[in-house]
Amino acid sequence: MKQSKITPWRWIPSLYFAEGLPYFAVVTLSVTLYKNMGLSNTHIALYTSWLYLPWVVKPFWSPLVDLLKTKRWWICCMELLIGGGLAGVAFCIPTHAYLQTTLAGFWLIAFSSATHDIAADGFYLLALNRGDQSFYAGIRSTFYRIASITGQGLLIYLAGRLERSTGSIPYAWSITFLVTAGLFLAFFFYHRFGLPRPEADKPGAGGSVRRISGEFGRTFRSFFTKAHAASAIFFMLTYRFSEAQLLKMIQPFLLDPRERGGLGLATEEVGLIYGVVGVAGLTAGGILGGILGARGGLKKWLWPMMMSMLLTSFTFVYLACFLPENRYIVHLCVLLEQFGYGFGFTAYILFLMYYSEGEHSTAHYAICTGLMALGMMLPGMAAGWIQELLGYRNFFIYVMVCSVVPVFSACLIRVPDAPQNLGRVE
Repeated sequence: MKQSKITPWRWIPSLYFAEGLPYFAVVTLSVTLYKNMGLSNTHIALYTSWLYLPWVVKPFWSPLVDLLKTKRWWICCMELLIGGGLAGVAFCIPTHAYLQTTLAGFWLIAFSSATHDIAADGFYLLALNRGDQSFYAGIRSTFYRIASITGQGLLIYLAGRLERSTGSIPYAWSITFLVTAGLFLAFFFYHRFGLPRPEADKPGAGGSVRRISGEFGRTFRSFFTKAHAASAIFFMLTYRFSEAQLLKMIQPFLLDPRERGGLGLATEEVGLIYGVVGVAGLTAGGILGGILGARGGLKKWLWPMMMSMLLTSFTFVYLACFLPENRYIVHLCVLLEQFGYGFGFTAYILFLMYYSEGEHSTAHYAICTGLMALGMMLPGMAAGWIQELLGYRNFFIYVMVCSVVPVFSACLIRVPDAPQNLGRVE
C-alpha cells in the first residue's frame, strides 16, 4: 500500500486514544483500585502522586526520542511496553505483594506513556503538513477525551460490575486490566502495520548526542532566564495547588461508606458519575473556555476562569456536610465542579502558551507541562494524610482555604493584552 493512500483518519483517532488511555489508567484507575483493595487514603495519595514523576521529567529525555530510532518505532515499542505493564498489573493484583508489584507495573506504564506522548506528538508533526495539522487538531483532542471517558468511566464501571457479579475485588480488577492490556496489544499490531512512514521520520535526524545535549542546555537556561521567570514558575507550580489535593480525594470520598464521611457509592456508580458526568462537565468547561479565551485573551479571562475553578470546589464541601442520598444532586455537584475545573484550566493553558512564545517555543512548552505535572504531584502526595487527619468535611473546607495560594500567585504574573490562539487542552 502506498503511504499517500493512508488517510490520517485511519491512524489519528487510534493514536490519540492510545496516548490518553494509559495516563488515565495510571492517575485514576490506580486510585480506585487501591481504594477498593483497602489501602488507606494516606498511602493512596502518596503512592499514586509519585506516578506523575515521568510526566514531570519527560522533557529531559525527549531529545533521545529525536536522536534514536524513528518516532514510529518509539510509538509501537511503547504501546507494547504499556500492554506488558497492564498485563503485569493484572497478574499481580491477586498476590500478597500486590502493592509493591502493581506500583512497579504502573511505573512502567507511566514512563512508557510519557515517552509515547513525545513520540506521538512528534510523529503527528512529521506525518502531516501545516494545514492538516490544524484540520485534525480537533480530532486528536476528541479521541483523547474518549480515552478519558474510557479510563475514568467505562473501565471503572466494568470493574464495578465484575466486583458485583464475581464477589471478588482482585479478580474483577485483574480482568479489567487484562482487557486493557489486550487493547494495547491490538494497538501495537494495528500501528505496526497501519501507521504511515513519512520521509521526515528518520533516526538520528536531530544530530549528534553532543549537539543535542548542548542545544537542550541552552534551551533549558533560556527558559529560566526569561523576564519575570520566578513569578511565572511560581504560578505554574501553584495554580492547581487546591485542585491537585481535591482530585486525589474525590474518588475515595465517593466510595467510602457514610459512617466514615463518604457517600458510599458502588464502584460502577463512581465510574458513571466521575467518568461520564464529570468528563462531560470538564469538556464543556474547556470548550467554553477556549471560545472565550480566543476572543478576549488571557488578561480579560484570567480571574473569572481561575475563580470559577476555585469556587466550584465548594460543591464538595456541600456534599461532605449534607451527604445527600439523591444521586441527581451528586451528579450535579460533580458536573459543576468539573465544569469549573475545565473552564479555569483554560487560563492555565493560555499562560503556558504565552510564556512559551518565542525561540524554542516547543521545548519551553514541554518544560511548562513538566512543571504543571510537578504542581500536581507535590500537593497530591500529602492530600490523603491531611484528609485522614481532618475528615472529609474539614478536608474540603481546607481545600477551599488553600485557594488563597493560586490567587496570590496570579497577582504576581504579567499577562499579555492581545488575544491568543488556544491549543489542545487536556
